[in-house]
Parts: sequence; C-alpha cells; structure tokens
Amino acid sequence: MAMLYWHWLVLGMLLAVAEIFLPSFTLLWFGAGAIAVGVVSWLLPLSLTAQLWIWVITSLSFTVAWFKLFKPLMADHTKAGLGRETAIGEVGQVIRLPLADGRGRVRFTTPLLGDDEWDFIIAADSAPLSLGDRAVVKEFSGNTLIVAALK
Repeated sequence: MAMLYWHWLVLGMLLAVAEIFLPSFTLLWFGAGAIAVGVVSWLLPLSLTAQLWIWVITSLSFTVAWFKLFKPLMADHTKAGLGRETAIGEVGQVIRLPLADGRGRVRFTTPLLGDDEWDFIIAADSAPLSLGDRAVVKEFSGNTLIVAALK
C-alpha cells in the first residue's frame, strides 16, 4: 500500500482534531508528526518504511519536546491558589506608609496569593517601617498582612 503525501496530511489533521476529545495533549504531536511526513513526502519520494520511521521519530520528538522543554516553561510559578501558610515569610517592599487607619501598602516581586500588592499593618514587635523598606509577612488578619521590618 502506498501512502501519498495527502494521506499523511489528512491523518495529521484527524489526529489533531481527535485531541479535542482527550485530556492528555499527546495526539496533537502524533498529528504534527504525520503532517511533517506529509510535507517531506511531498518534497521527496519516500518508501512506506521511510515514511513510517519519519513519523515515529518526529512524533516522539515533538512529544518529548513538549513535555520536557516547553510545558515546564508554561507552568504557573506564582503562589496563587496555595494556602496562606505559603505566604508567611515572603518579603516585599513598602510602597505606601500606614495611613490614619493604620494600613500601608506592600508590593511583592512575585504575586502572593494572586496579587502583587497587599494592604498591611505593622506587627507589634516590629521596628518602624519607612517608604522603600523591605518587610516580611508574619501573619494574616482577614485580607490584610501583618508585616515586620526585615532585619
């Protein structure tokens, strides 16, 4: 049986469409491999054995590249969605001193529980804070952080 280039292109598209129904995100790469074989066999006449080897190698290469190289780069490195305990000990910079209500504003370089700026109150055992000082999270009081000056 001879596989023409358009057979590979159709197979690749069918595999890519089938990915919609599967949560694994792997059929897409086998479809991409089939499309790659379709393009190569359009440019060069290849035997069925060579086409199958190219499909296997490109499909596995695409799959490994996705799971080992690209997917980890797309991971959410923020601490959004994690418990409040993970925020204890994080360090931010004071961007607004406490006002009359006793609350200031601190900014973190990495979002903390989904936000990079938080209201804060100064812990009782803390040294006074100035604008631009670094403050460490000691505890939570509702949606307000209790911070202390970083020593």
